[in-house]
Amino acid sequence: MNCRAAILAASLGKGAEDWTPTISSTPLVLPLTNDKTLGMPEETVWRGRSSQWMNFVRYVFIALLAGAILVIFVITRHFAPAGIGVVSAFILLLLVVPIFMALTRYLQTKSKTYELTTERIKITQGVFNKVTDTLELYRVKDIETRQPFLHRLVGLENVQLNTSDASSPFILIGAIPASVALADKIRNQVEIIRTQKGVREIDME
Repeated sequence: MNCRAAILAASLGKGAEDWTPTISSTPLVLPLTNDKTLGMPEETVWRGRSSQWMNFVRYVFIALLAGAILVIFVITRHFAPAGIGVVSAFILLLLVVPIFMALTRYLQTKSKTYELTTERIKITQGVFNKVTDTLELYRVKDIETRQPFLHRLVGLENVQLNTSDASSPFILIGAIPASVALADKIRNQVEIIRTQKGVREIDME
């Protein structure tokens, strides 16, 4: 036992022969300085769907088609000869076509959702079978917002993403409320994730 341990033991009122040094079992934890985001869970920044206004032209066409069928039905039933009037019932069955077209388009738009997280963009679509496509945010190269005339009237906008992903070079998020400012949200998250991962986009000629 060295002299320093003996002096310390004597100052505590113990004999040098009775004193035994102890070692703490508590580990020393050093903070990580390179990656401050390690282990942080992925969080949802925004989640939404396209507005049915994006189908306005299609719905107008379907309504005109249904109207034409009804007009033909009325003409054949009231003004056509008796033999042809029987066919009017079959003409009315043609209304199933525009109804099916409108319902299909409505469900396709309703079932397609967009989700912006702190790391990715997720696009889920499908009425019965769901398919989810994902895009890492650091692959986004450019963001464009477009407002066709009808979209401006109802406060909507389209957001187009140009990416470096070979499978999805362009992604269009259509008919999103302009008040959401989705383009700004995506731009902010892209800058954050690139800083965290140390990623820099380089265009190769």
